[in-house]
Amino acid sequence: MPCGEPMGRIIGIDYGRKRIGLAVTDPFQNFASPLATVNAHEFDKFMDDYLKNEEVEAFVVGYPVNMNNLPSESVKYIDPFIRRLEKSFPGRPVHLTDERFTSQMAFRTMIDGGVKKKGRREKEMVDRISASIILQSFLDRRSAERLRTK
Repeated sequence: MPCGEPMGRIIGIDYGRKRIGLAVTDPFQNFASPLATVNAHEFDKFMDDYLKNEEVEAFVVGYPVNMNNLPSESVKYIDPFIRRLEKSFPGRPVHLTDERFTSQMAFRTMIDGGVKKKGRREKEMVDRISASIILQSFLDRRSAERLRTK
């Protein structure tokens, strides 16, 4: 049962050069759900339209990190996206979270959820689920940090 007042939602982002997977929190910021997969060049318009109907408090972007915890080669693509996100939607913090293994976890989630082989080949679904995993891991870590500080 949710407690407290509803807050602005948080958007989770699984960035790709062609497609961007999106997830969103419930109004109480307890859990993440897949939202959409949009073409990268349509992201700003999608978010502008979404913000007309929903209050968004922050963004969480999956950040590519290697096994040695250093940023991966693909940050050269995502860093400009993050700068554009901060400029296009000011006043909303952008949090970065490790995105390692999210695609594999999304694929496993689809298998465990009974998605047929044909459905698992749908890259858009993998992107949305990956965004949900990225966002949920942020929410879980934030919740654990809050419990430790109490």
